[in-house]
Amino acid sequence: MLKKILVTGAGGFIGGFIVEEALRRGYETWAGVRASTNKEYLKDENIKFIDLKFNDKEQLKKQLSEQKEKFGAWDYIVHNLGVTKCKNPEDFDLINYSFVKNFTEALIETETVPEQFIMMSSLGAWGIGDETGFTPIRQSDVPHPNTRYGKSKLKAEQHLYSLSNFPYVIMRPTGVYGPREKDYYLMMKTIKFGFDFSVGYKKQLITFIYVRDLVKAIFLAIDKGVKQRGYFISDGGAYTSTQFRKYIASAMGKRFVIPIRLPLVFLKIVSYCAEFFASLTGSASTLNRDKYNIMKQRNWICDITPLQKELGFEPDYPLEKGVYETVNWYKKSGWL
Repeated sequence: MLKKILVTGAGGFIGGFIVEEALRRGYETWAGVRASTNKEYLKDENIKFIDLKFNDKEQLKKQLSEQKEKFGAWDYIVHNLGVTKCKNPEDFDLINYSFVKNFTEALIETETVPEQFIMMSSLGAWGIGDETGFTPIRQSDVPHPNTRYGKSKLKAEQHLYSLSNFPYVIMRPTGVYGPREKDYYLMMKTIKFGFDFSVGYKKQLITFIYVRDLVKAIFLAIDKGVKQRGYFISDGGAYTSTQFRKYIASAMGKRFVIPIRLPLVFLKIVSYCAEFFASLTGSASTLNRDKYNIMKQRNWICDITPLQKELGFEPDYPLEKGVYETVNWYKKSGWL
C-alpha cells in the first residue's frame, strides 16, 4: 500500500517542489490548498486536493475524521503553510502559530497523528547571530527573534515542544531561492537593468539554500525516521551580498553592473513608509519593518552539522550552480 503524504501550503513556492518530489517518490500525494489557490504548478493528475479549515479546530477535527474513514490517515505531514508578510500584523500569529496549534491538537484528538509531522520554520526564529566574531547560529543558542515573522515561528516551535511524544521535525531554512521564487527575483530584475543595490556598510555574511536542496533535506528526514528534532538548513557556505550578485550577473551575461550601497537608515525610512502606505490600501508590502530587520542583520551563518551527521545531508546545489539554474528558469519562463 502506498504511503500517504499531505503537503500544506502546496500552492506556494516551496510547497510545489515538495509535492513534485513526493509524486516522484511514489507517495499518494495530497496537496493542502484553499479553493482560491492558483494551481499552476499543481497540474499532475495524481495529486489529491483538500482544503483544511485551520482556523476552526472543530471543523478541522471533522475533516480529519472523514479523511481517516474514507482514505485513511496520512503517514506523513509536511506543514509548509505560513506567511512571511501580512496586511495585518496579527495574522503572523494567527497563521504561523494558531493554525499549527489547531492542526496538531486536532490530529491528537482524532487519533490521526502521522508518523512524522514536519513543520517549516525559519532561521529567523533564532534572531540575530554573533555580529562580531561571526560564529554560526546553533540550536543551543537562546533564540531571540527580532521580527514578527520570526517570533510567530518560534511560538509554533515551542508549541510542538510542549506536546508529549508528538513526532515533530522542524526545518529552519535560511534564504530559500530557486525557480518561481519572487523576492530574490526582484533583485535579479534590478541587476538585469544594470544596478547592484546593497545596504549597510558593516561586514555582512549571508547564507542560502536552493529549493531542491531544502526538499532533499525534508525527504532525508522522512527516510531516516527522525522525530522531535530541529535542523538549521543552508548549503553550508557563507557569502557576501557582492558574491551573490556577481553570480547573478554572470548567469545573466551582464558584464557591467553599477554598485549602489545605501545606508541602513535610508532603508529603514523606505521600509516603514512602504508598510504604512500599504496598510492604507489594505495590501501587504514586500518592504516593511520585518524586511528591514532581516536586511540589516549582519550574520546569517548557521550550524548545519546535525543536518549532515544525522541525515547525511550534502547540498547538490552550491550557490553559483543554483543561481545559474534559477536565472535560466526565469529566462525560459519569460520572467527575465
